[in-house]
Amino acid sequence: MFEALFQTFEEPDSGVALTARLAAFREELLRRKLSGFVIPRADQQQNEYVAPSEERLAWICGFTGSAGLAIVLVAEAAVFVDGRYTLQAAQQVDGRAWSVQPLVEPPPENWLGAHLKPGDRLGFDPWLHTSAAAERLAQACAKAGAELVAVDSNPLDAVWVERPAPPLGPVAVHGLQFAGESEADKLARIRAELGPLGADALVLSDSHAVAWTFNIRGADVSHTPLPLSYALLPRDGRPTIFIDARKLSNSARDHLEHSAEVKEPDALTPALQTLAQTGAAIALDSATAADALTRLITAAGGKPLRGADPVTLLKAVKNPTEIAGTKTAHRRDAVALARFLAFIDREAPSGKLTEIDAVEALESFRRDTGALKDVSFPTISGTGPNGAIVHYRVTRKSNRRIAPGDLLLIDSGAQYQDGTTDVTRTIAIGEPSAEMRDRFTRVLRGHIALARAVFPDGSTGAQLDTLARQFLWQAGIDFEHGTGHGVGSYLSVHEGPARISKLGTTPLKRGMILSNEPGYYKAGSFGIRIENLELVVEAAIVGAEKPMNGFETLTLAPIDRRLIDVCSLSDAEIGWLDDYHARVRHDVRPQLDEATKVWLDAATQPLA
Repeated sequence: MFEALFQTFEEPDSGVALTARLAAFREELLRRKLSGFVIPRADQQQNEYVAPSEERLAWICGFTGSAGLAIVLVAEAAVFVDGRYTLQAAQQVDGRAWSVQPLVEPPPENWLGAHLKPGDRLGFDPWLHTSAAAERLAQACAKAGAELVAVDSNPLDAVWVERPAPPLGPVAVHGLQFAGESEADKLARIRAELGPLGADALVLSDSHAVAWTFNIRGADVSHTPLPLSYALLPRDGRPTIFIDARKLSNSARDHLEHSAEVKEPDALTPALQTLAQTGAAIALDSATAADALTRLITAAGGKPLRGADPVTLLKAVKNPTEIAGTKTAHRRDAVALARFLAFIDREAPSGKLTEIDAVEALESFRRDTGALKDVSFPTISGTGPNGAIVHYRVTRKSNRRIAPGDLLLIDSGAQYQDGTTDVTRTIAIGEPSAEMRDRFTRVLRGHIALARAVFPDGSTGAQLDTLARQFLWQAGIDFEHGTGHGVGSYLSVHEGPARISKLGTTPLKRGMILSNEPGYYKAGSFGIRIENLELVVEAAIVGAEKPMNGFETLTLAPIDRRLIDVCSLSDAEIGWLDDYHARVRHDVRPQLDEATKVWLDAATQPLA
């Protein structure tokens, strides 16, 4: 019926293959006189999505989540994951060879303290860890009387004989009609930030920062249009971009050479050494810069300045062109979403559709827009107990039929050249239970509370996070993920530095785009999440004594009225939902076929 182009549904390797890999890796550690090794789910730039050549964690243990860490010792091994991936890791990792441990509380360093012995030598690859992470490992080793050893070459790569080649995705120019600001103006703004930092130069170790600064996009990783690259920006003088020339067409090279020198990636090390030998203070992004860069600068006599990359905040605040583009992208995406939701309502009650069918259908409707570049992350399509796995990824083995009485949780997004989308809807298949309706309504009330929030300029995500959780807390329940993350402009669907969570300390600024996605997950039964993207805007409050902000909702897709306990909603909450659905009808209906118009009219009827 439909076919997905951007996603596969294959199971990760398991069983005998993983057992043999772990054994071979341990033999390599013994050959190198190492007692153990730390394997992060990371590439050199700490990207969320990494190239197949960097999927070391999945290769060694089978866990495919976007965040995690493995520690292999001679006699035991552990995989560390956060709360989003607890159920997934239990399903993917062989419990006979690995124990699954929490990634945050307690941290992996506690496990090391209990398992390392005096005299042990724990290896790590300094290109795959930040300096802060390396320091935490070193402290844990010191407490145990062990030694942390920075290796020159990764021992896992030595036994990964079929390791894929590094990617060579072509680089494309991201024109001013999408970027809204020239490279020269961006470089001037970045240089203005270096003075207060006391930096002579800045290393852009985050490929997102390079892409934004120089108005380019690439194809080196899935779902995010990244050109894997580095840049060195002196406070005075011409910057240098370090990128594989095989990715550059003549037009892309000409574009880059207007504002920077272009060199191969292996030229980064000597360039940094030369600069550091002058005693220069070189700013590094503490979130993405490899510990190897800190070591290199220090060894050459320079002064590494670890801190926040100023580009991260500049990039997060969208300019008027980017804002207009993302609104256009969301209106386009809304047509595909309406067609998909109508399709599910029409076909799913028969019991013939599966989770994979839902993924393929949604992707097909998005392809029909003629503008889809990629999905912005692997679509989460979970029904029944699979919906309770927060970052569930359907495979042919786990694929479940969508049955009457189930909930279907579908979390998806698209990459369009003018904007990035991310939306979650929970859909009732047949008649929902009273418990489902109660939980959905509590999640919806939290979603509405956040969408309607008015807050002083400078407020943080942590200050807003409780708004989305309050009605769940009243029932003694919660969700184990953040309420919202930043979203890029035809870049990462998960963008810093701002977020709405218990740990969100960055002030929210007008022009930022964040998700609003509270949820509830009953293990073994069902999952619920409602997600829209929100733009931070000025809130016009009569008589306000300080600048106030609020949110403008960007996503345009019906919220399932069948799951709402209307009696639990206040008049203001009903008014918000009716106004939202009226806006969906107004903006989306004219672009739909007649059958989908009929469906949309019913799906967006007022509750009042």
